[in-house]
Amino acid sequence: MASGFFDEQFRLEQLSKMGDPLVMLNKHVDFELFRSKLEEHFPKRDKSKGGRPSFDRVMMFKALVLKSTYNLSFDKLEYHIKATVNL
Repeated sequence: MASGFFDEQFRLEQLSKMGDPLVMLNKHVDFELFRSKLEEHFPKRDKSKGGRPSFDRVMMFKALVLKSTYNLSFDKLEYHIKATVNL
């Protein structure tokens, strides 16, 4: 079934109304404060070798915070990410 133009917006609004934990975390925590430390500890990828681009480090940090906070397995975390992100 094809997605409508506003389907993603409606889904995100519904998640926010149900108490999306990421919305709550973003309201109380400025994750961008961690970007410099995260970038400092992970080497830059050599783009000349090709391959898939790496994920945003702050986004991955948020995922790990959610995993730890809600005691999720990596499989369950991946499920929730895929359920909320249009791949």
